[in-house]
Amino acid sequence: MTDQGFSLFQITLQQRAASVETLLSELLSDQPHSGEISRPARLMAAMRHGVLNGGKRLRPFLVMESAALFGADNFTALRIAAALECVHSYSLVHDDLPAMDDDDLRRGQPTVHRKFDEAAAILAGDSLLTYAFELIASDETELDAQCRVTLITALARASGIGGMTGGQALDLEAEKIKPDEAGIIRLQAMKTGALIRFACEAGAIIGRAGTKDRDRLAEYGSAIGLAFQLADDLLDVTAEARDMGKATGKDAAAGKATLVSLHGVEWAKLQLAGLVEQAEEVLAPFGEKAALLKDAARFIADRRN
Repeated sequence: MTDQGFSLFQITLQQRAASVETLLSELLSDQPHSGEISRPARLMAAMRHGVLNGGKRLRPFLVMESAALFGADNFTALRIAAALECVHSYSLVHDDLPAMDDDDLRRGQPTVHRKFDEAAAILAGDSLLTYAFELIASDETELDAQCRVTLITALARASGIGGMTGGQALDLEAEKIKPDEAGIIRLQAMKTGALIRFACEAGAIIGRAGTKDRDRLAEYGSAIGLAFQLADDLLDVTAEARDMGKATGKDAAAGKATLVSLHGVEWAKLQLAGLVEQAEEVLAPFGEKAALLKDAARFIADRRN
């Protein structure tokens, strides 16, 4: 711990968050970029509301720390981190819509469709998604063409049919037909876990790691992705809405099947401990270089909001 009572992990997480916030603010300005005709002011305002509304920026942190593990350029990793945060934010904007999860609050603020309207929220989400791939493909992201193609392909898979959006489709189906345990794990690995896994694997891609190390980072990402969703389901049962910045108890009210509803709170806590141990074991070959990534696993399991 430091003199101020904050751990190195907490300080680094805040620093990474500040860096990505600054870059996103610049990228989402009203001033048109080269090749653009104009940037509609209301659309840009809706996009900024969906992105620049706080949050821990955990996924960008994972990109940047995984890339640092292999000595990758920090600014390049930051641009990939910003692209990933655009995809993540798009998913939240769309998930909050009445046709999806129908939420009024996100991080303690009105959701985009509440502050603006549903059309603005849809367009803001669409724009954030497409902008993410532009950021990766741009020459300003100083990576060779093959590396950029690899990142684009991996992110498309993580966010598309077999990943996040497919998981959201399964989540909507689960409101009518409750999945079994294997179905819940598959749903969560897609909806939540896929982007977290990409965040970790992306760092290895940026750092031009070998296949073995890239697989290690992907395995680590899978473990903490499952832990993230399990912790989220636990918080939906145990946390207060004022601490979460959004409504809680919605899963139980909707009768939605989760691993917590199937097995209980104490089982979930034991599983979280096991997932943290798994994540730490996967990172063991990297030694002290992976200390912050190990801390991230514990942070995900122990979080309170």
